Amino acid sequence: MSTESYQVPRVWQWQAGNGGKFSNINQPSAGSRFEKSLPRGKHPFQLYSLATPNGVKVTMLFEELLAAGFDTAQYDAYVIDIMELDQFGDEFVAINPNSKIPALLDCSSDTEVRVFESGSILLHLAEKFDAFIPFDSHKRTECLNWLFWQMGSAPILGGGFGHFYSYAPEPMQYPIDRFTMEVKRQLDVLDKHLSDNQYMVGDQYTIADIAIWPWYGALVLGQLYDAAEFLDVNNYTHVMRWATMIANRPATKRGKMVNKTWGDESEQLHERHNSEDFERNTQDRLRD
Repeated sequence: MSTESYQVPRVWQWQAGNGGKFSNINQPSAGSRFEKSLPRGKHPFQLYSLATPNGVKVTMLFEELLAAGFDTAQYDAYVIDIMELDQFGDEFVAINPNSKIPALLDCSSDTEVRVFESGSILLHLAEKFDAFIPFDSHKRTECLNWLFWQMGSAPILGGGFGHFYSYAPEPMQYPIDRFTMEVKRQLDVLDKHLSDNQYMVGDQYTIADIAIWPWYGALVLGQLYDAAEFLDVNNYTHVMRWATMIANRPATKRGKMVNKTWGDESEQLHERHNSEDFERNTQDRLRD
């Protein structure tokens, strides 16, 4: 552990390029930085996103809705390249003033509705289609309990553990120890709950599972931060069972591909406009 002491200033001052993988993105102010139009497709829903955990939540739900026969859930999905600062274009900021993916335009009625924050998008779609959310009021409340648990807990996993474990300029023991402890506590919360439940709400697959899986499911399956061994995830046997079960769902496999721009090109579908795109327009096929 570093012995250097940090002297806290009376007033904090931002310095550009203050370290870390995303140092060129972040600054302490909001709003658009330039003009940039967004593409529009023909479907009722226009999604602007990237296949990060928060983005995958939404594409997983869209693919589940379509698999369940909700044909009016057709959507166009476009990449927002956060490293190229697309999220600060004026038209994107008009949909999400927080400049984060995912952002959705619901064009299914006469008045367009903007929806931002992944949990809000999941809830909006679940209520719109009366699907993947329980009808029973007690089970619905339980679903929302876990949906909001994820929204409150994931910043510890992403902005806390993920940042200091994977993206900080150099390893620092104190923040890694602090956030690792909390992530393992969260995994234990999930493991204890899933010991008595097939899914987050009994035997019903809901938006609670869809919200939690891209973070905690992907984490224990070694698909996030390459930290499975470090976190000793095999001890969380119920989480592992649940994560594997959801990973094998066809809609999960498709949802993970949408707006993905890294890794195996056969698993990258930069834009999604119809179901045939998964067979015809993955990045490896476009390069052939």
